[in-house]
Amino acid sequence: MDIGFIGLGDMGSAIAANLLKAGHRVRVWNRTPERAQPLVAAGAQVVATPADAFAGDAVLSMLADDAAVRDVVDAALLEAAPRDIVHVNMATISVALAAQLTREHAERGLHYVAAPVLGRPDAARAAKLTIVAAGASVAIDRVQPLLDAVGQKTWRIGALPQQANVMKLAANFMLASAVETLGEAAALLAGHGVGMRDFLDVVTGGPFPGPVYSGYGAMIAERRYEPALFKARLGLKDVRLALAAADEVSAPMPVASVVRDSLIEAVAHGDGERDFAVLGRVAARRAGQTAGDA
Repeated sequence: MDIGFIGLGDMGSAIAANLLKAGHRVRVWNRTPERAQPLVAAGAQVVATPADAFAGDAVLSMLADDAAVRDVVDAALLEAAPRDIVHVNMATISVALAAQLTREHAERGLHYVAAPVLGRPDAARAAKLTIVAAGASVAIDRVQPLLDAVGQKTWRIGALPQQANVMKLAANFMLASAVETLGEAAALLAGHGVGMRDFLDVVTGGPFPGPVYSGYGAMIAERRYEPALFKARLGLKDVRLALAAADEVSAPMPVASVVRDSLIEAVAHGDGERDFAVLGRVAARRAGQTAGDA
């Protein structure tokens, strides 16, 4: 397929690379053009503007947040886009913006699919992402070969694109809550002289298996917050979006409020660019256990 790709952060670059490996023609645009150079070596074509990428059979975008999406995918871009093109937005954005983008695309005869992903950059590089897709079935059918090239499974969960974004926000809220509780548990254990590593061996071998508890637990145990696989400031963004979505339907999320405040504290102490696991540092600091922290 002839596709465009907008947004070459760690996730976007990995996804675009897998599309090239699958044999698709990929035109790429990024605000910082230097990010595209490794993809050029793999066969990508760098284009000068987002409009140049918004052409062909489909365009995929993976931008950081609502502001970045709105800055790039504006009315002028959509007006100039070829009719009937499919835009697959893989970013984690607000429910409100997803609904707005759906309307704006439909008004111009464009197809809009929300396809946020579950997985970190290492999963993206291995084409092992879990993709949550929502939108018109005919539009998802057209881009399914692209999704198959970058993910291990695509879950179709509805005709309204914003439903995919709600699911992604709910998942990231659960992830944030797990990391928060791991940090608090580590502080409790340290206060009583119990090793976090011993604790992880017990719980991950029993009631809490899986990469979230074992992976983030190990990072907290080792006080290893860099390189960041998922930055704390982005986690804060996602928890705030989850709270905003909950507010729209009067769904209380008291745990999310606690996690948001912990992430705000992490950012306030200069840890926004460090990994989500830095919530362990927040919990340790509150318990007066900062000695030896990196």
